[in-house]
Amino acid sequence: MNKSDLVREIASRTGLTQMEARAAIDQTVTIIGEQVSKGRTVNLRGFGTFKSVAREARKAQHPRTRQTISVPKKNVPVFRASPEWKTELLKKK
Repeated sequence: MNKSDLVREIASRTGLTQMEARAAIDQTVTIIGEQVSKGRTVNLRGFGTFKSVAREARKAQHPRTRQTISVPKKNVPVFRASPEWKTELLKKK
């Protein structure tokens, strides 16, 4: 499923127009991104948690030249599925 499919599905289930559904999705993603980039955690009960995690600086090897390079410390976004959602997914297999 891509974004267009999701827009159509939300529009059909909620009675929103496709433009309204797309705007709602866009704003949801924007808000989650803004909050995570500020270091805040976004918890959607029953779905999962979005947060930012710090990766420490490290040494790595360039795959082509085998030269050792330094990878700086950085923050990366992380999503962790809720236990309820994981359980629901396992039931459907």
